Amino acid sequence: MTLMLASVMSPAEAAIAIERGADIIDCKDPSRGALGALPLTEVTRIVDAVNGRRQVSTVVDLPHDVAHARAAIEAAAATGAEFVKFALPLTPDAQEIIDELAPLAARRRLVAVLFADLGPDFDVLERLAEAGFEGAMLDTAHKGKGRLLDAMSVGALAEFVGRCRALKLVAGLAGSLESPDVPRLLVMAPDLLGFRGALCANGERRNTLDAKAVTLIRGLIPRASRSSDHIADQSDEVDHVFVRDLVMPMEIGAYGFERGHTQRVRFSVEVEVSRTNGPDDMRVAFSYDVIMDAIKIILATGHIELVETIAERLAERILLHERSRAVSIEVEKLDVAPPGSVGVRIRRARPAPLSLNPTIIARAWAVSSP
Repeated sequence: MTLMLASVMSPAEAAIAIERGADIIDCKDPSRGALGALPLTEVTRIVDAVNGRRQVSTVVDLPHDVAHARAAIEAAAATGAEFVKFALPLTPDAQEIIDELAPLAARRRLVAVLFADLGPDFDVLERLAEAGFEGAMLDTAHKGKGRLLDAMSVGALAEFVGRCRALKLVAGLAGSLESPDVPRLLVMAPDLLGFRGALCANGERRNTLDAKAVTLIRGLIPRASRSSDHIADQSDEVDHVFVRDLVMPMEIGAYGFERGHTQRVRFSVEVEVSRTNGPDDMRVAFSYDVIMDAIKIILATGHIELVETIAERLAERILLHERSRAVSIEVEKLDVAPPGSVGVRIRRARPAPLSLNPTIIARAWAVSSP
Protein backbone atom coordinates (compact mmCIF):
# COMPACT_ATOMS: atom_id res chain seq x y z
CA MET A 1 0.00 0.00 0.00
CA THR A 2 1.26 3.47 -0.89
CA LEU A 3 0.80 6.15 1.75
CA MET A 4 0.15 9.84 1.14
CA LEU A 5 2.57 12.26 2.82
CA ALA A 6 1.41 15.87 3.08
CA SER A 7 3.95 18.57 3.91
CA VAL A 8 2.51 21.24 6.19
CA MET A 9 3.86 24.36 7.87
CA SER A 10 1.31 24.95 10.64
CA PRO A 11 -1.21 23.19 12.89
CA ALA A 12 -4.02 24.66 10.76
CA GLU A 13 -2.61 23.02 7.63
CA ALA A 14 -2.12 19.76 9.53
CA ALA A 15 -5.82 19.83 10.43
CA ILE A 16 -6.78 20.18 6.75
CA ALA A 17 -4.45 17.35 5.74
CA ILE A 18 -5.83 15.03 8.41
CA GLU A 19 -9.45 15.87 7.65
CA ARG A 20 -8.91 15.17 3.95
CA GLY A 21 -7.17 11.85 4.53
CA ALA A 22 -3.38 12.30 4.44
CA ASP A 23 -1.54 9.36 6.02
CA ILE A 24 1.63 11.14 7.19
CA ILE A 25 1.97 14.76 8.30
CA ASP A 26 5.34 16.18 7.28
CA CYS A 27 6.62 19.36 8.94
CA LYS A 28 8.45 21.54 6.45
CA ASP A 29 9.00 25.21 5.60
CA PRO A 30 8.49 25.57 1.81
CA SER A 31 9.86 29.12 1.84
CA ARG A 32 13.29 27.75 2.72
CA GLY A 33 13.82 25.47 -0.27
CA ALA A 34 13.22 21.83 -1.03
CA LEU A 35 13.88 20.64 2.53
CA GLY A 36 13.52 23.73 4.67
CA ALA A 37 13.19 22.98 8.37
CA LEU A 38 10.54 24.61 10.54
CA PRO A 39 11.49 25.96 13.97
CA LEU A 40 11.26 23.17 16.51
CA THR A 41 8.68 25.13 18.48
CA GLU A 42 6.39 25.04 15.43
CA VAL A 43 7.05 21.34 14.90
CA THR A 44 6.05 20.72 18.51
CA ARG A 45 2.82 22.68 17.96
CA ILE A 46 2.02 20.56 14.91
CA VAL A 47 2.78 17.30 16.74
CA ASP A 48 0.52 18.40 19.60
CA ALA A 49 -2.26 19.31 17.16
CA VAL A 50 -2.00 15.96 15.38
CA ASN A 51 -2.26 14.31 18.80
CA GLY A 52 -1.41 10.81 17.61
CA ARG A 53 -4.03 10.69 14.85
CA ARG A 54 -1.32 10.38 12.22
CA GLN A 55 2.40 9.72 12.14
CA VAL A 56 4.51 12.87 11.87
CA SER A 57 7.82 13.45 10.10
CA THR A 58 10.00 16.51 10.32
CA VAL A 59 12.93 17.94 8.40
CA VAL A 60 16.37 18.74 9.77
CA ASP A 61 18.89 21.06 8.15
CA LEU A 62 21.87 18.75 8.55
CA PRO A 63 24.94 20.60 9.87
CA HIS A 64 28.27 19.73 8.29
CA ASP A 65 29.72 18.82 11.66
CA VAL A 66 28.56 15.28 12.48
CA ALA A 67 28.36 15.90 16.22
CA HIS A 68 26.10 18.88 15.59
CA ALA A 69 24.09 16.79 13.15
CA ARG A 70 23.41 14.16 15.79
CA ALA A 71 22.30 16.84 18.22
CA ALA A 72 19.99 18.42 15.60
CA ILE A 73 18.35 15.05 14.87
CA GLU A 74 17.90 14.29 18.58
CA ALA A 75 16.30 17.70 19.11
CA ALA A 76 13.93 17.14 16.19
CA ALA A 77 12.93 13.70 17.46
CA ALA A 78 12.32 15.16 20.92
CA THR A 79 9.37 17.09 19.48
CA GLY A 80 7.51 13.80 19.21
CA ALA A 81 7.87 13.36 15.44
CA GLU A 82 8.20 9.70 14.51
CA PHE A 83 10.45 10.26 11.47
CA VAL A 84 13.37 12.64 10.91
CA LYS A 85 14.29 13.49 7.32
CA PHE A 86 17.42 15.19 6.04
CA ALA A 87 19.19 15.70 2.72
CA LEU A 88 22.14 13.34 2.37
CA PRO A 89 25.01 15.45 0.99
CA LEU A 90 26.65 14.43 -2.27
CA THR A 91 30.11 14.87 -0.82
CA PRO A 92 33.04 12.48 -0.27
CA ASP A 93 32.27 12.38 3.45
CA ALA A 94 28.72 11.01 2.93
CA GLN A 95 29.85 7.55 4.07
CA GLU A 96 31.40 9.05 7.20
CA ILE A 97 28.13 10.84 7.97
CA ILE A 98 26.15 7.62 7.53
CA ASP A 99 28.56 5.71 9.78
CA GLU A 100 28.42 8.38 12.48
CA LEU A 101 24.63 8.40 12.43
CA ALA A 102 24.30 4.60 12.59
CA PRO A 103 24.10 4.46 16.42
CA LEU A 104 21.39 7.11 16.26
CA ALA A 105 19.50 5.17 13.58
CA ALA A 106 19.08 2.35 16.07
CA ARG A 107 16.94 4.65 18.25
CA ARG A 108 15.45 7.11 15.75
CA ARG A 109 13.65 6.51 12.48
CA LEU A 110 15.91 8.30 10.03
CA VAL A 111 15.06 8.94 6.38
CA ALA A 112 17.75 10.11 3.97
CA VAL A 113 16.61 12.28 1.06
CA LEU A 114 18.39 12.05 -2.30
CA PHE A 115 17.84 14.65 -5.00
CA ALA A 116 16.91 13.19 -8.37
CA ASP A 117 18.07 16.30 -10.23
CA LEU A 118 21.57 16.19 -8.69
CA GLY A 119 22.63 12.78 -10.00
CA PRO A 120 22.28 10.56 -6.91
CA ASP A 121 24.22 7.32 -6.58
CA PHE A 122 21.81 4.52 -5.70
CA ASP A 123 24.69 2.45 -4.31
CA VAL A 124 24.37 4.56 -1.16
CA LEU A 125 21.09 2.75 -0.40
CA GLU A 126 22.96 -0.37 0.67
CA ARG A 127 25.04 1.67 3.11
CA LEU A 128 21.89 3.30 4.51
CA ALA A 129 20.34 -0.12 5.07
CA GLU A 130 23.47 -1.43 6.78
CA ALA A 131 23.44 1.61 9.09
CA GLY A 132 19.85 0.91 10.14
CA PHE A 133 18.09 3.81 8.42
CA GLU A 134 14.31 3.62 8.18
CA GLY A 135 14.14 4.63 4.55
CA ALA A 136 15.14 6.82 1.64
CA MET A 137 13.27 9.36 -0.45
CA LEU A 138 13.83 10.83 -3.88
CA ASP A 139 12.97 14.52 -4.20
CA THR A 140 13.97 17.45 -6.41
CA ALA A 141 16.35 20.13 -5.17
CA HIS A 142 15.38 22.87 -7.61
CA LYS A 143 11.68 23.57 -7.25
CA GLY A 144 10.08 25.27 -10.22
CA LYS A 145 12.53 23.66 -12.66
CA GLY A 146 10.65 20.46 -13.32
CA ARG A 147 8.95 17.53 -11.67
CA LEU A 148 10.47 14.31 -10.42
CA LEU A 149 9.54 12.63 -13.72
CA ASP A 150 11.41 15.36 -15.59
CA ALA A 151 14.55 14.78 -13.53
CA MET A 152 14.63 10.98 -13.70
CA SER A 153 13.28 8.32 -16.05
CA VAL A 154 10.55 5.93 -14.96
CA GLY A 155 13.04 3.10 -15.31
CA ALA A 156 15.44 4.75 -12.84
CA LEU A 157 12.60 5.52 -10.43
CA ALA A 158 11.46 1.90 -10.57
CA GLU A 159 15.03 0.81 -9.91
CA PHE A 160 15.18 3.05 -6.83
CA VAL A 161 11.94 1.61 -5.43
CA GLY A 162 13.04 -1.94 -6.22
CA ARG A 163 16.42 -1.55 -4.57
CA CYS A 164 14.84 -0.01 -1.48
CA ARG A 165 12.38 -2.88 -1.27
CA ALA A 166 15.16 -5.46 -1.57
CA LEU A 167 17.07 -3.73 1.24
CA LYS A 168 13.95 -3.39 3.41
CA LEU A 169 14.12 0.41 3.27
CA VAL A 170 10.95 2.48 3.11
CA ALA A 171 10.88 3.99 -0.40
CA GLY A 172 9.43 7.48 -0.88
CA LEU A 173 8.97 9.58 -4.03
CA ALA A 174 8.39 13.33 -4.08
CA GLY A 175 9.36 16.36 -6.12
CA SER A 176 6.80 18.83 -7.46
CA LEU A 177 4.41 15.96 -8.16
CA GLU A 178 1.12 16.78 -9.89
CA SER A 179 -2.11 14.81 -10.03
CA PRO A 180 -1.35 13.13 -13.42
CA ASP A 181 1.91 11.81 -11.92
CA VAL A 182 0.16 9.80 -9.22
CA PRO A 183 -1.17 6.84 -11.27
CA ARG A 184 2.15 6.64 -13.10
CA LEU A 185 4.12 6.36 -9.86
CA LEU A 186 1.66 4.00 -8.18
CA VAL A 187 2.62 1.34 -10.75
CA MET A 188 6.05 1.25 -9.06
CA ALA A 189 4.43 0.58 -5.65
CA PRO A 190 6.46 3.05 -3.56
CA ASP A 191 5.77 3.04 0.17
CA LEU A 192 4.81 6.69 0.10
CA LEU A 193 4.28 9.64 -2.22
CA GLY A 194 5.05 13.12 -0.88
CA PHE A 195 3.26 16.33 -1.85
CA ARG A 196 3.34 20.04 -1.16
CA GLY A 197 2.64 22.20 -4.21
CA ALA A 198 -0.12 19.93 -5.55
CA LEU A 199 -1.96 20.38 -2.24
CA CYS A 200 -1.79 24.18 -2.24
CA ALA A 201 -3.90 26.94 -3.75
CA ASN A 202 -3.01 27.43 -7.44
CA GLY A 203 -0.36 24.71 -7.16
CA GLU A 204 2.07 27.14 -5.50
CA ARG A 205 3.95 25.42 -2.68
CA ARG A 206 4.30 28.62 -0.65
CA ASN A 207 0.54 29.12 -0.57
CA THR A 208 -1.56 27.51 2.14
CA LEU A 209 -3.08 24.06 1.76
CA ASP A 210 -6.30 23.93 -0.24
CA ALA A 211 -8.83 21.36 0.97
CA LYS A 212 -10.10 20.56 -2.54
CA ALA A 213 -6.57 20.01 -3.82
CA VAL A 214 -5.80 17.65 -0.92
CA THR A 215 -9.01 15.74 -1.63
CA LEU A 216 -8.06 15.32 -5.29
CA ILE A 217 -4.65 13.83 -4.48
CA ARG A 218 -6.11 11.64 -1.74
CA GLY A 219 -8.68 10.29 -4.18
CA LEU A 220 -5.94 9.16 -6.55
CA ILE A 221 -4.17 6.98 -3.98
CA PRO A 222 -6.07 3.83 -2.99
CA ARG A 223 -6.38 3.05 0.70
CA ALA A 224 -6.13 -0.69 1.36
CA SER A 225 -8.24 -0.60 4.49
CA ARG A 226 -10.99 1.25 2.66
CA SER A 227 -10.60 -0.08 -0.87
CA SER A 228 -14.36 -0.29 -1.31
CA ASP A 229 -14.55 3.49 -0.71
CA HIS A 230 -12.25 4.01 -3.65
CA ILE A 231 -14.16 1.78 -6.05
CA ALA A 232 -17.69 2.48 -4.85
CA ASP A 233 -18.46 4.65 -7.84
CA GLN A 234 -17.21 2.13 -10.41
CA SER A 235 -19.93 0.81 -12.70
CA ASP A 236 -20.28 -2.43 -14.64
CA GLU A 237 -19.41 -0.55 -17.83
CA VAL A 238 -15.98 -0.95 -19.33
CA ASP A 239 -13.83 1.61 -21.15
CA HIS A 240 -10.95 0.67 -23.44
CA VAL A 241 -7.73 2.64 -23.05
CA PHE A 242 -5.06 1.87 -25.62
CA VAL A 243 -1.59 2.63 -26.92
CA ARG A 244 -1.09 1.50 -30.50
CA ASP A 245 1.98 1.04 -32.69
CA LEU A 246 4.48 2.40 -30.15
CA VAL A 247 7.94 1.54 -31.50
CA MET A 248 10.78 1.38 -28.97
CA PRO A 249 14.43 0.32 -29.32
CA MET A 250 15.45 -2.45 -26.95
CA GLU A 251 17.85 -5.33 -26.51
CA ILE A 252 15.94 -8.51 -27.25
CA GLY A 253 16.58 -11.99 -28.60
CA ALA A 254 17.78 -15.46 -27.64
CA TYR A 255 20.51 -15.70 -30.29
CA GLY A 256 24.04 -14.59 -29.61
CA PHE A 257 24.05 -12.21 -32.57
CA GLU A 258 21.07 -10.37 -31.03
CA ARG A 259 23.02 -9.32 -27.96
CA GLY A 260 24.87 -6.04 -27.59
CA HIS A 261 22.64 -3.96 -29.85
CA THR A 262 19.04 -2.80 -30.01
CA GLN A 263 16.18 -3.84 -32.25
CA ARG A 264 12.90 -2.08 -32.97
CA VAL A 265 9.98 -3.52 -31.05
CA ARG A 266 6.39 -2.44 -31.62
CA PHE A 267 3.83 -2.45 -28.81
CA SER A 268 0.06 -2.32 -29.07
CA VAL A 269 -1.74 -2.49 -25.73
CA GLU A 270 -5.44 -2.23 -24.92
CA VAL A 271 -6.69 -2.20 -21.33
CA GLU A 272 -10.27 -2.93 -20.31
CA VAL A 273 -10.93 -0.47 -17.51
CA SER A 274 -13.81 -0.25 -15.06
CA ARG A 275 -15.68 2.94 -15.76
CA THR A 276 -15.77 5.34 -12.82
CA ASN A 277 -18.43 7.96 -12.23
CA GLY A 278 -17.24 11.12 -10.56
CA PRO A 279 -15.75 14.57 -11.03
CA ASP A 280 -14.12 15.60 -14.28
CA ASP A 281 -10.52 15.21 -13.12
CA MET A 282 -7.75 12.61 -12.82
CA ARG A 283 -9.76 10.55 -10.34
CA VAL A 284 -11.92 9.17 -13.14
CA ALA A 285 -9.15 8.78 -15.73
CA PHE A 286 -7.03 5.74 -16.50
CA SER A 287 -3.93 7.41 -17.88
CA TYR A 288 -2.32 5.98 -21.00
CA ASP A 289 0.95 7.09 -19.36
CA VAL A 290 0.50 4.07 -17.06
CA ILE A 291 0.81 1.83 -20.12
CA MET A 292 3.78 3.63 -21.64
CA ASP A 293 5.59 3.83 -18.30
CA ALA A 294 5.12 0.10 -17.74
CA ILE A 295 6.77 -0.52 -21.13
CA LYS A 296 9.67 1.81 -20.30
CA ILE A 297 10.21 0.19 -16.90
CA ILE A 298 10.46 -3.27 -18.48
CA LEU A 299 12.82 -2.05 -21.20
CA ALA A 300 15.05 -0.44 -18.58
CA THR A 301 15.76 -3.83 -16.99
CA GLY A 302 18.15 -4.75 -19.80
CA HIS A 303 18.33 -7.56 -22.33
CA ILE A 304 15.26 -9.83 -22.55
CA GLU A 305 15.34 -12.99 -24.64
CA LEU A 306 11.68 -13.55 -25.49
CA VAL A 307 8.81 -11.34 -26.63
CA GLU A 308 6.60 -13.64 -24.56
CA THR A 309 8.48 -12.55 -21.43
CA ILE A 310 7.94 -8.89 -22.27
CA ALA A 311 4.23 -9.41 -22.84
CA GLU A 312 3.75 -11.32 -19.57
CA ARG A 313 5.66 -8.76 -17.51
CA LEU A 314 3.74 -5.95 -19.11
CA ALA A 315 0.39 -7.60 -18.39
CA GLU A 316 1.40 -8.22 -14.78
CA ARG A 317 2.31 -4.57 -14.24
CA ILE A 318 -0.79 -3.14 -15.87
CA LEU A 319 -3.11 -5.47 -13.96
CA LEU A 320 -1.69 -4.09 -10.70
CA HIS A 321 -3.84 -1.04 -11.35
CA GLU A 322 -7.07 -1.54 -9.40
CA ARG A 323 -9.33 -0.44 -12.26
CA SER A 324 -7.82 -2.67 -14.94
CA ARG A 325 -9.97 -5.72 -15.64
CA ALA A 326 -8.10 -7.24 -18.53
CA VAL A 327 -5.35 -6.35 -20.97
CA SER A 328 -4.57 -7.37 -24.55
CA ILE A 329 -0.93 -7.02 -25.59
CA GLU A 330 0.82 -7.41 -28.92
CA VAL A 331 4.63 -7.31 -29.03
CA GLU A 332 6.36 -7.44 -32.43
CA LYS A 333 10.01 -7.58 -33.48
CA LEU A 334 10.35 -5.45 -36.60
CA ASP A 335 13.94 -6.18 -37.67
CA VAL A 336 13.79 -9.99 -37.94
CA ALA A 337 11.86 -10.37 -41.21
CA PRO A 338 11.46 -6.93 -42.80
CA PRO A 339 9.20 -5.61 -44.13
CA GLY A 340 7.11 -7.95 -41.98
CA SER A 341 7.16 -8.60 -38.24
CA VAL A 342 7.14 -11.48 -35.78
CA GLY A 343 5.79 -11.48 -32.29
CA VAL A 344 3.15 -12.55 -29.83
CA ARG A 345 -0.35 -11.50 -28.83
CA ILE A 346 -1.77 -12.29 -25.37
CA ARG A 347 -4.80 -11.43 -23.29
CA ARG A 348 -4.72 -11.60 -19.51
CA ALA A 349 -7.52 -10.84 -17.03
CA ARG A 350 -7.47 -9.88 -13.39
CA PRO A 351 -8.35 -12.86 -11.18
CA ALA A 352 -11.85 -12.68 -9.71
CA PRO A 353 -11.85 -11.50 -6.08
CA LEU A 354 -12.46 -14.09 -3.41
CA SER A 355 -15.97 -14.21 -1.97
CA LEU A 356 -16.05 -13.28 1.70
CA ASN A 357 -18.65 -13.93 4.34
CA PRO A 358 -20.55 -10.65 5.03
CA THR A 359 -19.92 -11.10 8.76
CA ILE A 360 -16.17 -11.23 8.15
CA ILE A 361 -16.36 -8.10 6.01
CA ALA A 362 -18.30 -6.26 8.73
CA ARG A 363 -15.73 -7.24 11.35
CA ALA A 364 -12.87 -6.08 9.09
CA TRP A 365 -14.58 -2.72 8.61
CA ALA A 366 -15.06 -2.35 12.35
CA VAL A 367 -11.36 -2.99 12.96
CA SER A 368 -10.16 -0.64 10.18
CA SER A 369 -12.54 2.22 10.86
CA PRO A 370 -10.96 5.17 12.71
